[in-house]
Amino acid sequence: MGWDFARELETWGPSRTSGGHEPPVSLSDARAYCARVAKSHYENFTVVSLLLPRRLIRHFHAVYAYCRWSDDLADETGGGQRALDLIGWWREQLRECYSSVSRAGAFVPRHPVMVALRETIRRFNIPPEPFLDLLVAFEQDQRVKRYDTFDQLLGYCRNSANPVGRLVLYLFECFDEERAGLSDEVCIGLQIANFWQDVSRDLDIGRVYLPAEDRQKYGCTDDDLDARRCTPAFRSLMRFEVQRAREYFARGAALLPLLPREARVDVELFIRGGEAILSAIERRDYDVWTQRPEVTKLAKVKLLLGAVAKKFL
Repeated sequence: MGWDFARELETWGPSRTSGGHEPPVSLSDARAYCARVAKSHYENFTVVSLLLPRRLIRHFHAVYAYCRWSDDLADETGGGQRALDLIGWWREQLRECYSSVSRAGAFVPRHPVMVALRETIRRFNIPPEPFLDLLVAFEQDQRVKRYDTFDQLLGYCRNSANPVGRLVLYLFECFDEERAGLSDEVCIGLQIANFWQDVSRDLDIGRVYLPAEDRQKYGCTDDDLDARRCTPAFRSLMRFEVQRAREYFARGAALLPLLPREARVDVELFIRGGEAILSAIERRDYDVWTQRPEVTKLAKVKLLLGAVAKKFL
């Protein structure tokens, strides 16, 4: 059965978890639930499942399930105040989860994601900030639809993208400030590459991540943007933004030799995947309006086979 978030919210939302009337979910059932969440979005998880050390898969499932729920609370509940209220409830669930980590016998999580995540937090000593920062970004999506400057967009990326890379470092037990800084470069590159790929999709829901200062610099007017005109000015703008994303990947590649061997292949695959998105935009001569730039299945297979070959060399 596919992922139906409305059904999941009815089953595991505030009415089920906030009253304290339902018995706690067992750890084994919670882990099975998180695995189902990951597998229901398998297009995002196939490579991770294949290349990860087996001992880490259940922990990645828990983190992924937390991120999936966070994202869907923001984007699949109608937005606005309802989404903000539900994100607030989710933040409280997380805080109570952390309370149960630090104080035995305190709060017993009732949401399966929090039951599984509690064990991951304990095992890897993960602080709450990366999880909380993600919620700040999802709240920002409800309030901010356009960005005036690239610095403002970077502020958003620091909450929406960077926490994911930092969580990966914690799970591979190699977190330090140097690696975190380089991971941030990779994650910002991935985030903005996806923004440039999805300019049209984002505009469909009223969001514009291309900074106004950049659009003005290249002469891309608001009217041109809203009308989805692929003018020479727009192509110049996109050429600049694609190169900017490439520079983030180039700086972030310095992370690879600092990682444990078992993490290196996965992170390199993320970088190569992001670069492949940028190449797809270039092949379309920066026209992201008439068709979404896609990484072909053949290109994905080549990336995967290259990663698998490195894994076993």
